[in-house]
Amino acid sequence: MKRLLFAILFFSCLPLFAQEASDFKLEEVTVVQRKKGKVKSRTEAFDTEKINSEELCRAACCNLSEAFETNASVDVAYSDAATGAKQIRLLGLNGTYVQLLQENTPGVRGLAQNFGLEYIPGPWMSSIQVSKGTSSVINGYEATSGQINVELLKPNIQNPLSLNLMVNSESMTEANIMGGWQLKEHLYTGILAHYGGSFMTMDGNHDSFADMPKMQNANLANRWFYKQGHYTFQAFVRGLYDRRRGGQMTDTIANPYRINLNTWRVDGYIKNGYVFDDESGSSVAVITAVSYHNMDNLYGLRKWKANQLNLYVNAICQLNFEGSGDVDNDHRLSTGLSVNYDRFGEYLHLPFNQQLEDNFLLDRNEVVPGFFAEYNLKYDEFLSLVAGVRADYSTRYGFFVTPRMNIRYTPFEWWTLRGSVGMGYRSPNAIADNAFILPSSRKLTLIDNIRQERAVNTGISTTFYIPMGSKELQLSMEYYYTHFLNSLIVDMDQDKHAVHIYNQTDLSGAKSFAHSAQIEASIEVLRGWTWTAAFRYTDVEQTTICADGIARLRSKALTNRYKGVITTSYQTPLKKWQFDVTAQFNGVSRMPDGFDRPFTWYPQLMAQVTKYWRTCSLYVGAENMTNFKQENPIVDSFNPYGADFDASMVCGPTMGWKIYLGFRYDLEKKEQD
Repeated sequence: MKRLLFAILFFSCLPLFAQEASDFKLEEVTVVQRKKGKVKSRTEAFDTEKINSEELCRAACCNLSEAFETNASVDVAYSDAATGAKQIRLLGLNGTYVQLLQENTPGVRGLAQNFGLEYIPGPWMSSIQVSKGTSSVINGYEATSGQINVELLKPNIQNPLSLNLMVNSESMTEANIMGGWQLKEHLYTGILAHYGGSFMTMDGNHDSFADMPKMQNANLANRWFYKQGHYTFQAFVRGLYDRRRGGQMTDTIANPYRINLNTWRVDGYIKNGYVFDDESGSSVAVITAVSYHNMDNLYGLRKWKANQLNLYVNAICQLNFEGSGDVDNDHRLSTGLSVNYDRFGEYLHLPFNQQLEDNFLLDRNEVVPGFFAEYNLKYDEFLSLVAGVRADYSTRYGFFVTPRMNIRYTPFEWWTLRGSVGMGYRSPNAIADNAFILPSSRKLTLIDNIRQERAVNTGISTTFYIPMGSKELQLSMEYYYTHFLNSLIVDMDQDKHAVHIYNQTDLSGAKSFAHSAQIEASIEVLRGWTWTAAFRYTDVEQTTICADGIARLRSKALTNRYKGVITTSYQTPLKKWQFDVTAQFNGVSRMPDGFDRPFTWYPQLMAQVTKYWRTCSLYVGAENMTNFKQENPIVDSFNPYGADFDASMVCGPTMGWKIYLGFRYDLEKKEQD
């Protein structure tokens, strides 16, 4: 703890020294306003935070899973101690309840849940929008705890050449090459290329298992942009290959436990839009997206082969019009039709002593056509309202309705209130949503009749903008409650050597809910020097069957209760140097019955120093500088074919501190005459 406090104090003092040196050497000082890395709109009804490229550059941010290290709202952690897969949490709920979009098209969902966050490289992203609670019905019905939308670099505005190279102390090397070019007067194209690989086997805790799998990931995308007059066309296509080799990476064991994961994915989308009236912004758009995901995975003796084809079409008509009267009031009505199609081919083979049946064959198809309408009102500067409803029909679950409403009220310029309420639905994927249980010897029991998950989310938030001299303190507080009408319960309490998956409604009187409360304060204390501090408390509970056979409502296993974040960033005048420090204080979750709770909380410290030149920058940083890690995260690792082997009991960092070095280069776009 003393080392953590000393490091925070040391790095927080760097801005004072850097500022003094910079002011002494410069004969002329040009005042440059630093762009905020995180922005929350003061006028939108949705509780949305936009993470810009400036915030993404404050850490290594190799991919989307590492984009939230300085964010208090979103948690990212390893889902198991053997495969390197990561999962996010928002409002205390797993990432399966977050609708994760890529430019408002289906992104990480279905089979991509396991490693999909790593399939979006950090240097490709221009911004991320994080919306808490119920979001727009235009994008579908799947957002339960919130929505995350990732915007990628656009060929019409990106630089003709950008490079990003990085290497870390764990032998991980990444290279990204991006570029956008104008081919004709109205036509642009762009290339996004990524390669990442690690080729060394590391076993820092000497448990016979590789700390991280050796991996290779190749990711290549091409996009097109055309705009003439009122018509806009966009196209995107991508292909990737991901290969991971982990487990007992040694030849001294007669029958080592191997983890071999292979993924191929192709996806793309086409967007067509036409604006009828430039002044009002009335328009029509058609979005078509397709993806094919194929996996061939081996976990010791367990084999999981699966593929998913997804087709998505969304047609939107938007009408904007101004109201009458002396007060500015704008109205927008968005209506449309959508169709979503999923085809799964899924096969899971387990050893004879780890299941009730010889094999699980989980092939399934689902078609969901739907209609939506959403009304948006902005009344002067103090009121915003978004009310929407969807009506969808699932070939698996029948007809269902999704109502949602968000409202913002600003009684004073320095005070904003928001409220939201709405429904969220999703079709569960029992294995893909819970792949962390596969590297274990737990027996698996799975019901045949999996029902649709349904939940009601309500939330309220308030933000104060408090003047403090020439600066402004932004203080926000929020509370969200998610109540499940039905959820797919993954019961790890009933039997230490088994996982039981069943519907909440199958258990009489069963409940499942989540409370989430957060307070956050941020301020620019000096020119270019910002501080943010936040604390979040979550209470996620669900009914499970205990070892004595009695069903009890208790906190959800492997879900932490609280998190604290303190982050500071300083950028010298004229953006020559930048210093970033983030400290996290994480509460540990309840372990399932039969497993000891190893610790109560743990700290983590991250820091980065960046040197800027006109067209390039060099950055060096470190993660988990407190070197805190969970001891023996893999249970009975030296006997992986025994009944007690389990790599899924992860409740904290599994690896120690890490150092990285990176380089960025941008060939600036020439100004048009």
